[in-house]
Amino acid sequence: MISAEPLIYILIFVAVLALVQGVYLVIFGKSISMDGKVNRRLEMLDKGGSREQVLDQLRKEMTHHMRSQSIPIYSMLANRAQKANIAFTPTQLVMVMVGVSIAAFVLLTFATEVGLAVRAIVAVLMGVGGVFTWVNSKANKRMNLIGEQLPDAVELMVRSLRVGHPFSSAVAIVAREVPDPLGTEMGMISDEAAYGRDMGETLKAMAERLDIQDLRFLAVAVTIQQTSGGNLAEILDGLAKVIRARFRLFRRVNAITAEAKWSGKLLSGFPIIALIGINLVKPDYFDEVMESPYFIPACIVVAAFLILNLIVMRALVNIKV
Repeated sequence: MISAEPLIYILIFVAVLALVQGVYLVIFGKSISMDGKVNRRLEMLDKGGSREQVLDQLRKEMTHHMRSQSIPIYSMLANRAQKANIAFTPTQLVMVMVGVSIAAFVLLTFATEVGLAVRAIVAVLMGVGGVFTWVNSKANKRMNLIGEQLPDAVELMVRSLRVGHPFSSAVAIVAREVPDPLGTEMGMISDEAAYGRDMGETLKAMAERLDIQDLRFLAVAVTIQQTSGGNLAEILDGLAKVIRARFRLFRRVNAITAEAKWSGKLLSGFPIIALIGINLVKPDYFDEVMESPYFIPACIVVAAFLILNLIVMRALVNIKV
């Protein structure tokens, strides 16, 4: 008889991810998903929000995870949530973890026959792991999008400067024409500069918050031009070419290391896939082995080696550019 429990666990985990995404979209709206042609800041302004109110709300959303990065264990999630610009506050994010853990526990109760303690542990792992997976995927997507949008945004600034616009107007044009995520970020810079904050300081703060080296180059170029003078259009034109060259190099490195990355994932995932397959075909295959006192320590050792394999393979293909 084929056991369906492994498939049930997978389906429940997928349901947890879908639940988190659904709650997020219901609370904050589709505009936060970075799929729209109009960036979120402009949509909020179109709905009647004043420039000051929109700036205050966006600033709170983009900075509230920075204060929680000092918490030892939660800092890993806070760092990714900061880069993903998750609108949930840290407290709300923890509440989402608790909520989806409860939902997973209820689904496990109705769909499986495992013991109460096992259900509770698996539900907590699904809740915490599901939220972290969701946040991490959003962070990766947002950082990749900003990296792709930045050269075009800098070139748009160059064209604006060459026709006679000041740099503040060039940033405002980028904020209007570029979609999310970079459009809203540039809109915040434009608004903060309009309220008196130094443009170079604002760009530097955004670069440090997002931890993007190309944005640091942009902030340094603007700061140097403000203090020493020079042709900012030519400086940014050269910067745009450097960013594009770096982006092409990143893509080339990713292509070269893709085989090693997937080999590491396959080597780490194959034992788990094999375990699930054996359990599906012959559910009682490990019954005698599970009675051994060495079973749990052996499982821990195997899990540790699988995690170590992922860490080593990641270190081997993590090429700094």
